[in-house]
Amino acid sequence: MIYIHVPFCRRKCNYCAFNSAVGDDAEKISYVEALTREIELRADFSQVESIYFGGGTPTTLTLAQLEKIFDALTKNFSVDERAEITIEANPSTVDENFLRGLKSIGFNRLSLGVQSFDDALLKILGRIHDSRTALETVALAEKFFDNVSIDLMYGLPTQTLEILSRDVARVKNLGIQHVSIYGLEVERGTKFFSDGVTVDENLCADMYDFITETLPTFGFRRYEISNFAAKNFESRHNLGYWTGKKYFGFGAGAHGFDGKIRTSNVCDTATYIQKIFAGEDVSEVEEIVTRQAAMEEFCFLGLRVVEGISAKTFAKNFGAQIFDVFGSVIEKNQRLGLLEVDGDKIFLTKRGMALGNEVFADFLF
Repeated sequence: MIYIHVPFCRRKCNYCAFNSAVGDDAEKISYVEALTREIELRADFSQVESIYFGGGTPTTLTLAQLEKIFDALTKNFSVDERAEITIEANPSTVDENFLRGLKSIGFNRLSLGVQSFDDALLKILGRIHDSRTALETVALAEKFFDNVSIDLMYGLPTQTLEILSRDVARVKNLGIQHVSIYGLEVERGTKFFSDGVTVDENLCADMYDFITETLPTFGFRRYEISNFAAKNFESRHNLGYWTGKKYFGFGAGAHGFDGKIRTSNVCDTATYIQKIFAGEDVSEVEEIVTRQAAMEEFCFLGLRVVEGISAKTFAKNFGAQIFDVFGSVIEKNQRLGLLEVDGDKIFLTKRGMALGNEVFADFLF
């Protein structure tokens, strides 16, 4: 697995706490050069089953710049011909020619940051697109991609259950294959935070219940707490994170994991570029994953997936029985109706999915 971080946006959204900013053309040119150098320096020729270009908004780069990054990856890693290769896009940053170009480069999955089809909400969020653009872009994307995902948000300022229901209803006839849902979190450093925006937790919970109950009626199977897919269109890349696979992270602020050590790259874009050009290391050890931490992660990451975790796999990976290590935690959450045990499988109940963070915290000793 490989993650590529592109930290540029046309405008910073009011809720966004990601490592992103508006960059000029000169900075983008330097960044792409630095990024390709980092990829070359860390060439591994490992077999790669998924690549994900995230941000920021990767499609603020030109097609030529994206192709340069893609070429660096294929020259320095062994990319499986069946690999899932995703790029995130804002609906206003791509047109028919750009989408055709993405397909030609080698991308086979498109993730569109729609967030809402309500124009008033999109303005509140600070998005640069409107609902008409979102709908037109989804339709265009389906001409070139067989695997299209959209993001939807809930718990937004002024958003009602009625507004949300209209957004969700739109999904039914879009012809897309995947939906990711995100509840608003007001994080420090965002405009929403400085403006004192708050989230109505009760309404947010009702919205969550509505979405998770409605999307499956449209043929989208829930396979993870916040993700729904048509049959065989689950995000292989994200499943890799939740099931503990190793991954490389390239770019400013990108994270990596080799199975034992988690690393993170310097976040500041200018510093990242400067260090790469100076031949300096841009990554540092973020965490050495101990056996105990690995067992905890196996549980709280794996439980995000609807199928849950396997007691047999736990025993195979760690040489210990999961009920010997986490028996009291599992039993407690069973009593609360948040976890269920069925043979080899341990998984969240419907209520547990809604209160996942509470369950996950119990697995952290």
